[in-house]
Amino acid sequence: MNEVYEKLKKCYGAVEKRVDFKPELALVLGSGLGDFCDTMDVKDVLPYNEIEGFPVSTVAGHKGQFVFGYSDGVPIVAMQGRVHYYEGYPVQDVVLPTRLMHLMGAKTLFLTNAAGGINPSFHAGDFMLICDHITLSVPSPLIGANIEELGTRFPDMSEVYSRRLRTVIENSAAAEGVPLRRGVYIQTTGPNYETPAEIRAYGRLGADAVGMSTAVEAIAARHCGMEVCGISCISNLAAGISSNPLSHKEVQETADRAAPLFKKLVRRAISEIVSRG
Repeated sequence: MNEVYEKLKKCYGAVEKRVDFKPELALVLGSGLGDFCDTMDVKDVLPYNEIEGFPVSTVAGHKGQFVFGYSDGVPIVAMQGRVHYYEGYPVQDVVLPTRLMHLMGAKTLFLTNAAGGINPSFHAGDFMLICDHITLSVPSPLIGANIEELGTRFPDMSEVYSRRLRTVIENSAAAEGVPLRRGVYIQTTGPNYETPAEIRAYGRLGADAVGMSTAVEAIAARHCGMEVCGISCISNLAAGISSNPLSHKEVQETADRAAPLFKKLVRRAISEIVSRG
């Protein structure tokens, strides 16, 4: 058996023994956005460190646990905190949680993150619907022997972020009165923030927001046939656009301020995604 797949199956076996819950949708909660779980009818919680072999998040503000429950009747599994490539894990471990939630039964992956704004029209606290992404210096999670049980060797990535789901989220935002930008997200390795010259280069490549997660998770999800959507909370303006030094504290503080609107939007979108699925 493929070594990566064998590890995944062991993690799945550990979850099966501990949790009796089948989600329809998987939700990844980025920095400062984990409080969404307060809106859920929670049925179970499973800390990552209780799953043998599972990569554990080390970032401040990331609780590091799966939360199982219902959002307006929709069965979901939410990740309070994700694993990042910059924490030193191989990229296959970074996407292990995505693949694991697929094995749990989730057909849809809803990604969120806190991101730096590159588009000069963006402001801290804006929400951006991810329409496409760019990966830079981050290896593909599909490198190595293909896991045939999950997907094809050469998966198509012409529509990573589902047009159907993007329409649902746009309609949900309009219904809730939540302003929503649209744009392209670029994932870099981190953990350092980018230089002003790098930000100028990313803007010329077509990126509207930058962060240290999300794109590799989306690639892994599409490889195994999940439908994907994503929202970035613009937590700060990127280097060279902002006149202030960048800090993780600023990211968390902005995400905290945006949390009430974020909860409204994501809750409405989840309900609409499943009801129209």
